[in-house]
Amino acid sequence: MKTIAVIPARYAATRFPAKLMGMLGDKTVIRTTYENTVKTQLFDDVFVVTDSDIIHNEITRHGGKAIMSKKEHETGSDRIAEAIEHLDCDIIINVQGDEPFVQKEPLVELLHVFENDFENKIDLGTLMQEITNEEQINDPNYVKVVCDNQNFALYFSRSPIPYPRETQFRACYFEHIGIYAFRKHSLLHFSKLPMLQNEKAEKIECIRYLEYGMKIKLIETKYMGIEIDTAEDLEKANAYLKSMTH
Repeated sequence: MKTIAVIPARYAATRFPAKLMGMLGDKTVIRTTYENTVKTQLFDDVFVVTDSDIIHNEITRHGGKAIMSKKEHETGSDRIAEAIEHLDCDIIINVQGDEPFVQKEPLVELLHVFENDFENKIDLGTLMQEITNEEQINDPNYVKVVCDNQNFALYFSRSPIPYPRETQFRACYFEHIGIYAFRKHSLLHFSKLPMLQNEKAEKIECIRYLEYGMKIKLIETKYMGIEIDTAEDLEKANAYLKSMTH
């Protein structure tokens, strides 16, 4: 199986514009993410996919590979589908551009999903981690997921799922971590499907796969990256980088 990593990188960001060009130590966030993904040595190739000349130039002038995204897209998956349509690959891992401290172990676990899927039942794999903080459980910015007894996704929601109707029973809650591993044909199929009601309502792209009967395998992880959504997050990331180098 030929495996590649793709890092979608939009220049505009609602909460923190141009965050991927913010400085993390002496490198930009997007360059750090790219180089750390390459360092895992898990991939036959690594690409940044972007709608921005600035980000494209930042990667290529430092010896990296970048692809210009030709169109506006509803989701990151749609953007990746356009980029990989004519690339020679079987499995694509989507690494988030705003999570610069890419960790190897969760990516290895995602790749194992396909190595053990001898009947090709799984369309994509993704990550989840348990959350216990009530504020996070009720926060719509934390996407929750519920699975069946084989860890196939049943539904994703911004609401707390399962709903705690029985107060004496303490349910486990899992946050969806937005790192994906796709089969190429499943991703291309996804990109041609129209958005249906539940995806439109929740604004969660994984729901489209479920609404069309595709299978998503969840891997539980302790993955705790630093996602850069705000200027404060960038400060935290710089503090973390300093602690790693001292």
